[in-house]
Amino acid sequence: MEILAFVIGVVLMVVGLAVSIALHELGHLWPAKKFGVRVGQYMIGFGPTLWSRRFGETEYGFKAIPLGGYISMAGMYPPSPALREEEQDAAHAAVVVPRAQGAAGGRAGRAGGGFFATMVQDARDANDQTLRGDDDTRVFYRLPVWKRVVVMLGGPLMNLLLAIVLFAILFTGIGVQTATTTVARLSDCVPADSTSQCSPDDPTTPAEAAGIQPGDTIVSIDGQAVADFAEASAIIRSSAGQQLTFVIERDGAEQTLQVTPATISSEVTAADGTTSTEQVGFVGIGPTTEFVRQPIWAGPEMAIQNVGAVAGIIWQLPAKVWDTGVSLVTGGERDPNGPLSIVGAGRLSGEVAAADSPIINRIAGFLSLLASLNIALFVFNLIPLLPLDGGHIAVALWEGIKRAWAKLFRRPPPQPVDATKLVPVTFVVVVALIAMGAVLILADLVNPISLF
Repeated sequence: MEILAFVIGVVLMVVGLAVSIALHELGHLWPAKKFGVRVGQYMIGFGPTLWSRRFGETEYGFKAIPLGGYISMAGMYPPSPALREEEQDAAHAAVVVPRAQGAAGGRAGRAGGGFFATMVQDARDANDQTLRGDDDTRVFYRLPVWKRVVVMLGGPLMNLLLAIVLFAILFTGIGVQTATTTVARLSDCVPADSTSQCSPDDPTTPAEAAGIQPGDTIVSIDGQAVADFAEASAIIRSSAGQQLTFVIERDGAEQTLQVTPATISSEVTAADGTTSTEQVGFVGIGPTTEFVRQPIWAGPEMAIQNVGAVAGIIWQLPAKVWDTGVSLVTGGERDPNGPLSIVGAGRLSGEVAAADSPIINRIAGFLSLLASLNIALFVFNLIPLLPLDGGHIAVALWEGIKRAWAKLFRRPPPQPVDATKLVPVTFVVVVALIAMGAVLILADLVNPISLF
C-alpha cells in the first residue's frame, strides 16, 4: 500500500505541475488574443506531440516532456534590417540589388562571423519567415509596450494567483495544525532535564499532583487567557517554582486548580544559532493537535512571504546548485531549504502521500508543496533574462525607455529593439539552466531531500 500511495503522490504532482503550466500559458494566451496577436500554438510540454487539435487559427496540444510549455505568437521580434529593406524596396517598386559578400545584414560571410554571429542570423531568419506575408497589425512586436508587458507578465501572475488560491484552501479551508490548550496526555515524571528519560526515583508531575486530566482544556493561567499551547507554555516556562492558578474546563464546567511548575534544565537556541542552558518551569502536560482555520487573508500573506523566501533562493541559485553538486559527489547532507527539481518535488509528494498520517494531513501537505512550486515558477520566470518571461519584459521596458527618451528630446521614434542580438546570451542562459537542472535531477535521484 505504501508503494501505491507513493506512486499516487508522484502522479498527483505531475498532474498538478501540468495544470500549473497550462494556467501559466493561458495567462499569456488570453491577453495576446485579446490584443489581437496571432497565436499559432498553445502547447503543454516539450518534445514530440502526443495530441493536438486546431481551434480557429491556434493549435492546442500536449507534448511528451511535461517540463514546461509555450505559446507561439507571430512576430515575437521585429523584422531584421534585411527584411525591412526588402519591404521598403518592394513598397517603392524598386529592384532589390543583391548584397555584396560580407555586407551588413546579409547571410553571406556568416561563417566568418563566428558561432554566436551565426546563431543571431539564424534567429533573425527564422523570425523573418514568420513575418513574411503576415498581417503587420497582428504581430507581438508592434503592440504598445504596456500591452507586451501584460502579455508576458500574465503567465507568472497566473502561477501567483494559483498559489494564493491553494494557500487559501490550505489555511482557511483546512486550517493550520496547531497545538491547542486541550490536554492530550500527562508526562510520567519530572525529568532532570528536557532530554532525560524517566527513572523510578523521579517525582510525579505537578500537573498530576494538581489533578489535571487528559481532556481538560486550559482556559487561563493566573488570570491571563491562553489561546493556544504556545501561550500556555510560555507562562509555565517563565514561572518555575511559582504557584499558578489554572482555570480549566472539564465536561463543560470550569474548575480552578493550583499548580506549581517544577524546575528543570532546558537547552535554548538563540536567534543567532547559539545554544545555552536555562532553568525553566515544567508541569508535565502534552497538547492535542488540531487543524485551526485561519482568516481569509492568511493564504495571501503566506504566498507573499514565500515569494520573498524563494527570491532569496533564486538570487543564490548558482551557488546553491554548486553546493548541491558538492553534496552529490561527497555524499554529504543536502540543505533542506535548497532548490529542487521536479523529480525532487515528485519524491516529496510521494512521501507525503505514503506517510502514516490522517488523509487530511496528506492533502494539506500536497497542497503546500504545489503552492510552493507555483511560487517558484512565479519568481523564476521573472528573472530578467531571455528566454524567460522576465527577459521579454525587460526588452519591452527598454524599448519604452528609448521611446520616452526620444520623445522627450523630440527625436524620431527609434526602431523596435532587436532582441535577436541577445540570442548568444539566451544560449548561455539555456545551457546554464540545463546544466543546473541536470545536477538537481541527479541529486534528487541519488541524494534526495526527505521530509521524514
